[in-house]
Amino acid sequence: MRTDFSDEGAWDAVRAALDAAGEYPHATYVSELRFAGVGVQTLVDEEAAADEDDQVIYMFLADAATMRDPDHSLLAVDLADEPGRTFRVPARWFPDISANLSIANMDFAEFADAADGSGSFRGFDEG
Repeated sequence: MRTDFSDEGAWDAVRAALDAAGEYPHATYVSELRFAGVGVQTLVDEEAAADEDDQVIYMFLADAATMRDPDHSLLAVDLADEPGRTFRVPARWFPDISANLSIANMDFAEFADAADGSGSFRGFDEG
């Protein structure tokens, strides 16, 4: 979900990086001005108030930091188990994380716990 609308070219670059990251289409893009500047706490509050059938478990935000970052790191937000917990996801890792979360093969916390000192997930250490 896009929350920064300051640079259309940057948004195009983010979508291109996500589309190039995997073999198959894997992202659903939401670009609506009503989400401009929306923060994590707002999302958490809205999800808590939503009917159970309408709740979202996690979300990936394309915020101002995403638009400036050469890796186009999205902000992953947990909206279910630990509402408000976040980590950054460089575009190249998005397909792996999204797929594993969508089939419940892994939990949000597993990726968040593997984030590096900067708060970004860059894969699991094999060592």
